[in-house]
Amino acid sequence: MSLKVELKPGERLIIGDCVVTNSDQRTRLYIDGKVPILREKDILTAETADTPAKRIYFAIQLMYLDEDIETIRESYFGLVNDFVRAVPSSIAIVDDINNEILTGSSYKALKLAKKLIEYESGLLNAASRGDSVPADDEANGSSA
Repeated sequence: MSLKVELKPGERLIIGDCVVTNSDQRTRLYIDGKVPILREKDILTAETADTPAKRIYFAIQLMYLDEDIETIRESYFGLVNDFVRAVPSSIAIVDDINNEILTGSSYKALKLAKKLIEYESGLLNAASRGDSVPADDEANGSSA
C-alpha cells in the first residue's frame, strides 16, 4: 500500500536523503517502498532545536533519516538522562520513546518525541505563569 502525501504549494518533504520541493500548485504523491520520509512541518534543524526536548527530537530525527541508531545513540542517551534528571515527571514518555528506539521504530519514537516537546512546553508555560508543576504521578496520568 502506498503512502499518500499531499503537499501545499512550496512545501518541502524529505524522502531518504533527498529534499523534494513542491511547485506552486497543490500536489499529491504516492510513495511505495521503505524509506524515511519527513514533511517540512516535522523537520527540526540544529538551530531550531532550542530546548532540551527539541534536542532529543533532533537526535531521533537524525537516527530516523540516517537509518542508523548507533552513531547518535550515545549523545541521545546523554540528552535523555539529563532531561529525566531535570524533569523526573517525564520518565513515562521517555521510556516509551526508548522502547521504540530499542525495537528499531525510529519513526514512532519521533512521534512520541513530539509529545515530549508538548510536555516540556506545558511545564515551561506553567512555570512562567507561576503555576505549580505537576507531581510525578499526576504528570504520568496516575493518581495516588
